[in-house]
Parts: sequence; structure tokens; C-alpha cells
Amino acid sequence: MTITDPADRRASSRTYFPGDDREDLVGLAQLLHEMDRDTLVGGMAELRAPDGRVRTIPNEVFEVLEQVADALASGSGVTVARNDTQMTTQQAADFLGVSRPTLVKYLEDGSISFERRGRHRRVLLRDLVSFQEHFRIRRRAALRAAARDGQALEREQQRQQHDGRAET
Repeated sequence: MTITDPADRRASSRTYFPGDDREDLVGLAQLLHEMDRDTLVGGMAELRAPDGRVRTIPNEVFEVLEQVADALASGSGVTVARNDTQMTTQQAADFLGVSRPTLVKYLEDGSISFERRGRHRRVLLRDLVSFQEHFRIRRRAALRAAARDGQALEREQQRQQHDGRAET
């Protein structure tokens, strides 16, 4: 795992990649999943510094640590970014996994908020995450509706087949 200089920690985002030997990362990820938070002090994990100082780890940080450990243990890189990170339209499109023209369509129709800096658009990471979550919710609702409609159509076809057999 990459260790950063304290000055780098203030950057708006940083990507970490696992080293070649991921054995320690796999062990850490397993330990984090095995921990029963109910048995921890006040339901919280603790972090011990090399000098012996101990601090509790808030649940939000513990959950982030679990996700990061899982990703690194599986060989994936992890990017940590502040919610107020400003992104170019190309960076935003890459984040969402869409083309830049599709992203621009979302910006222009008001689906995603943005700022203009001269002739350039800038998008906040938090606005992309919000759009992504709302998009997932709408997609799930549409899939449920399609499934219901498909089941209703199937029931109607079965009823018509049954009624057709009953008439003969």
C-alpha cells in the first residue's frame, strides 16, 4: 500500500494501489469482517498508535476501512476524494461511465448541477454521486414496473388460453 506524505493528504483526491504482496491486506480485510462490533468497547473498534496511544474509530471510518481493505485485498485500486472535489466534464463522464456528450446532455437538461468557469463546466463529485443514486432508484423502480407489467401480461395470456380451451 502507498504511504503518503502529510502534504499529499490534503489533496482533493488520491488513488492507492495494492502492492504485489497482498497477504497482509487479505488478512486485514478478513479480520475487519470477522469483528463483532457489539463486543467492542462501546460498539466501536480502536486504533493503537506506535507510541501506545489508543483512539476509538467512528463507525463511518470503520466502514470505509472495510471497503478500502476489501478493494485493495482483491487487487483493485481505491481513490479517496473529498465530496466537494470539482471535476471536468471528461472526469465526470468517466466517473459515471458515460460518454462526455451524454454527460453534457445531463448537465444542460438540469439533471446534474454544474458551474461555469469561463467557457468550461465544472461538476462537483457530490452532485455526481447524488445523480448516480437517483438514477439507480429510478432504474430499480422501472425494472420493478416492467416485471409487474410482464407478469400481468403473462397472467392475461394464460387466462385467455384457459378461456379459449373452455369454449371448445
